[in-house]
Amino acid sequence: MTSRNQQLFEKSQQLIPGGVNSPVRAFRSVGGTPIFFKKGLGSRLWDADGKEYIDYINSWGPMILGHAHPEVVAAVQQAAANSLSFGAPTGLELEMAELINRLVPSMEQVRLVSSGTEATMSAIRVARGFTKRNKIIKFEGCYHGHADALLVKAGSGLLTFGEPSSAGVPAEVAAHTLTLDYNNTQMLKDTFASIGDEIACVILEPVVGNMNLIVPQQEFLQTLRALCTQHGTVLIFDEVMTGFRVALGGAQALYGITPDMTTLGKVIGGGLPVGAFGGRKEIMSVLAPLGPVYQAGTLSGNPVAVSAGLTTLKLVQAPGFYESLTAKTTQLVDGLKAAAQKAGVPFSAQSVGGMFGLYFSASTPTSYAEMMQADKSAFNTFFHSMLDSGIYLGPSAFEAGFVSAAHSNADIAQTVQAAEIAFATL
Repeated sequence: MTSRNQQLFEKSQQLIPGGVNSPVRAFRSVGGTPIFFKKGLGSRLWDADGKEYIDYINSWGPMILGHAHPEVVAAVQQAAANSLSFGAPTGLELEMAELINRLVPSMEQVRLVSSGTEATMSAIRVARGFTKRNKIIKFEGCYHGHADALLVKAGSGLLTFGEPSSAGVPAEVAAHTLTLDYNNTQMLKDTFASIGDEIACVILEPVVGNMNLIVPQQEFLQTLRALCTQHGTVLIFDEVMTGFRVALGGAQALYGITPDMTTLGKVIGGGLPVGAFGGRKEIMSVLAPLGPVYQAGTLSGNPVAVSAGLTTLKLVQAPGFYESLTAKTTQLVDGLKAAAQKAGVPFSAQSVGGMFGLYFSASTPTSYAEMMQADKSAFNTFFHSMLDSGIYLGPSAFEAGFVSAAHSNADIAQTVQAAEIAFATL
């Protein structure tokens, strides 16, 4: 009998490219049929066939409170009753800006947008307008949305200038993007020594979540901050994923590094599409209507989405929230490592706040090159075994995972038990 998931996917492929509205959902990396979901509550999801799963994707991070949190749902319902959109200022936007500034003090001024891609794209435009320079630096394996200038192949060696890694991106658009190795402090020093005064900005995920979870080395972050200051380069922390996920003040609070600009998304929308970018007032003042850098959005600051985000951000400020979230995530990671060791499977794992990474390699990777050496085939087998057991992980060996406040000790114990079965198949 054909499952409802299979029926939906077959029909979707006729109407939607690849049958999905975001590529990783297609299960191309792991094989098999993608899951179509119809309900989420707390730590659980239910698919189109009615099967129940413990969710470790959490909509790729935003559902830090779990699915359908009653206070968030109530806030959305109340806001929606007053109109879904105005295309004009509301007091909620100001409340959100004030809260972000209080929790992330480096963001002296904030502008709301509707996605993480829009936030990073706009932040880079502002940095270029502020510095009057064109070159930007990103790091291999870091993903900052699908803006043209950021879809650049990473190559080996110093000063790998941009080659588009997506069709439809003109080479001349990507030509000003340099890609360096994450956590490679010497490469940073050499690059800035060569062309430091030509670089408008450096953008990075301070904790990488888009080549699985890669943790920054403190020396790397400190050197980056010092070099940007020395050369008048704008340092942008892309905290779309890490913002309010790894700590209340984001990765910048966790590691004690103050960027010039920050981009946010995911958690600040509470599950609805909200993004933000902000930074020092002198930098943000180049934005229209004050300055020459143009950026606009009809649905920016949408009242329904902002209401969901505000309620989420208020709830995560509860005493002990992040300590509890971190402890749960550590408990999960430790349980998985113990299960792998018992089965004799080469495996490592780590976590930061409510994010975690699983690697089929003997040690935790610190760079894109090391991550690529992990056993992708082993992950795929593990993934499908876990899925069969009702554990929903990211359908790729190169994605971080997420724990929510709704996950219980019983959820984690059930996950570890499923992993023991999965490791035994390898």
